[in-house]
Parts: sequence; structure tokens; C-alpha cells
Amino acid sequence: MTADEGLPEEPTSTVVCAVVVTHRRPDDLAKSLEAVSAQTRAPDHLVVVDNDFSDGGDQRVAELVAGQPVPTTYLGSRRNLGGAGGFALGMLHALALGADWVWLADDDGRPADSEVLGTLLECAARHGLAEVSPMVCDMTDPGRLAFPLRRGIVWRRRVEELRTDASRDLLPGIASLFNGALFAASTLEAVGVPDLRLFVRGDETELHRRLVRSALPFGTCLDAVYLHPQGGDEFKPILGGRMHTQFPESAAKRFYTYRNRGYLLSQPGLRRLQLQEWARFGWFFLVSRRDPAGLMAWIRLRRMGRKERFGRPAHLGERWGHARRAGDDGKKR
Repeated sequence: MTADEGLPEEPTSTVVCAVVVTHRRPDDLAKSLEAVSAQTRAPDHLVVVDNDFSDGGDQRVAELVAGQPVPTTYLGSRRNLGGAGGFALGMLHALALGADWVWLADDDGRPADSEVLGTLLECAARHGLAEVSPMVCDMTDPGRLAFPLRRGIVWRRRVEELRTDASRDLLPGIASLFNGALFAASTLEAVGVPDLRLFVRGDETELHRRLVRSALPFGTCLDAVYLHPQGGDEFKPILGGRMHTQFPESAAKRFYTYRNRGYLLSQPGLRRLQLQEWARFGWFFLVSRRDPAGLMAWIRLRRMGRKERFGRPAHLGERWGHARRAGDDGKKR
């Protein structure tokens, strides 16, 4: 289902299109849309992709979109495309509308204040950036990053750890996608949109990989903040906190995280991390958790990703699920 209010036929200034992806969180979405639409430099158009339209969806979502003070498009998907497919659909629609810049948000996060979009645009212009992201901070503790950022082998978890004499307003070459990320249209033409096959988990890392390999300038603006629920708790410290491994609490998240990670580390630009990955997860499962079966499940899922076996899981029972497609049992063939 599509409800559309178009852009002006001949826009007289830079056109910014905001894209928000949602799935069964209308109350959170309402707060997100309010913050996006209330920007001092308001987006020229708002696209909302509703990933829960298979049975007609929640009418509140379409009503929320229609009630915004900026022109809007509501895209109701009859298939759950995941975050990857949802953002891909929204970004392509924004480009088709004629956007010069595409600004991304999700339903459970929001800009911290009304100046975020304007600040990102100014930062991009000042530094000549092809993409710029805000700092993504914990909604309940804005001094803490919602997702830890790694610089070399050191993980940064606090806002003050990002600010140095060399990076007062910009952290170059690092971005926490997709929360609040602002992409130039020409950048998306060069690097593409998220990979539908990944569904959830790792799609942002994969696009970040492409962004790095493109050699286009990008970074994190340290003067803009996007608020998001804390996501760093699933990063478990090992070796006295010197390294971390990711261990999501739910079986579904583990399935997609580890399978997609297997694919990611087989791609150019990330292959150099494979030895470190084996060392970290080997230590985590065998020493920290004393869980050899968990390590075998991790290996099986990682192998599925490396072989590009991207079927959705038929069930998520013992040891984190099995894919629908025959041949995804992890046995070598």
C-alpha cells in the first residue's frame, strides 16, 4: 500500500528525504516521527516503510504518517523485509522522488533535539562528506554510546572517549549506521543500498564496508546526537575487557548475527578480521562460557553465511535454529 504526497516539481534548494522503517511499534514510531518532523531544518519529504502490512497492518501507523506536518509517503509491505530490505526500499523510493540527501531513522530511536538534521548538513558541507552520522547515544544515559565504537582494538563506550584534540567535531572514517545517518544521493549511487538477503543484523556493517572501500569521505559528527535504546549489552568482555564478543540474548538474534557475520568476514575489506574472530569466539565459548556445543553452533552458522545460504530459519529450537533450505546443516559438501 502506498500513500504519497510528492515533492515540488522544481525544488529550489537541496532536497532532504527522511526514511523511517517500522515494525509493530506504533507508540515508539509516534515519538520518532514527531522528532524527525520537528527539525528546525525540516525534511522535505518523509518516507515510512511499514514492515507489518501482511494482514492490513496497524491502521495507526498509516494515520501517524498522514498526520505529520511534512509531505509523506507510507509504504506498507505485505512481506516483512527486515531492517535491510525496509531501508533499501525506503532509500530507493527517496532517490526516485528526487532526494539530494537521504536521512535514516528507525522506530525505536529519534534525534536528540531539533537541530540534528541541520547540524549534519552543515558538518557534511564543512568537511566535504559523502555520508555523515550523529553519535548514537543511550536513550536513558546520553553520556553513554548506545553501541560501542571500536578504534583499533580499543572499544569506546562513553561520549567523552570520542572527543580528542584531533577530532573536536568529526570522527572521520567511522559511522554507526543506520541510526540518524545522512547519505548524499550520489553516495548511494556509488555504494548501493542495504542487502535484502541479510534481513537483520550485519546489514549496516556490510554497507559500512562498501562505504570504506569506495574511498568516499564519511564520518561521525560529534555535535549531533541520535538517541537509541542501549544495544551494547550484548557485547561481552573477554580477556579482562581488552576484547569483546557479541552474544545476543535471543536465539533469533544469534542466528542472524552469526550467520551474517560469516558472510561479512568472507568479503573484501573484512577478511583480515577472520583470525581475530576465531580467537575471540573460541575463547568466549570454550573459556568464558565453557560451552563447546555453543562454539559448534557458531561455526555452523558462520559456515552458512560464508556459503551465502540466506534462507530464513524454519525454527529456532536447539542451538539457534535451522534454515529452511536443504543443505544448511553445516556439513561440508
